[in-house]
Amino acid sequence: MAEQTTEHSSHAIDYPPAPWQMVGQLWLTLFRLTSAIDELRPAGIYGAAWVSYEPGSPLTYSELLVARPVSTDAHGRRVSITDIWVDSPASVAGGRELWAIPKGLCDFELESVRRGPLSTTDWSATLGRRPIASATFTDVSKAMVRLPFKGGTWQPGIEDAGGAERTATLQGSSKVLPCRGRWDFASDGPLAWLRGARQLASFRQADFRMSFG
Repeated sequence: MAEQTTEHSSHAIDYPPAPWQMVGQLWLTLFRLTSAIDELRPAGIYGAAWVSYEPGSPLTYSELLVARPVSTDAHGRRVSITDIWVDSPASVAGGRELWAIPKGLCDFELESVRRGPLSTTDWSATLGRRPIASATFTDVSKAMVRLPFKGGTWQPGIEDAGGAERTATLQGSSKVLPCRGRWDFASDGPLAWLRGARQLASFRQADFRMSFG
């Protein structure tokens, strides 16, 4: 598998202090990977998500991430982000320095149309001219009542952030329901290793409010 391409100069960029109080929209699909890719990407369950952080957040940007559940002796059950891109240099800097989240930069296209309770959303991400992934979702999540959620991340550490493992806590509320999702991972892109994974289920978290950090 090709390594995630990362372009950043985090130490020269200002970012908000933790925790970040974020609002926006999230689309998540669960996949089952049957064969290990490398040490950071063993066989198992993965979540791939698109996120739009909207006005009301300290930073507004788009995000594509892949994460897997982990169990640590010191911190219990959490998720670990293996691959992630955003279109905000400040988010790259903060993510890497505060929480050792290995963010890189890429470009996004997002189009969402709502007809009555039904929303249809198209996402795509490219690294330069190189496609990473695209996806289409349909959902009625905005008609759902708001429910609380809570979780946390554990990251094994990255060199430019000191190499130490880091954790973060996230909690908030959203309108969440299952949805229909269809993904395409570019065959020569950095997420090509997910092309053979089995898609299990998709969910939409509409209008989330979240504290991260």
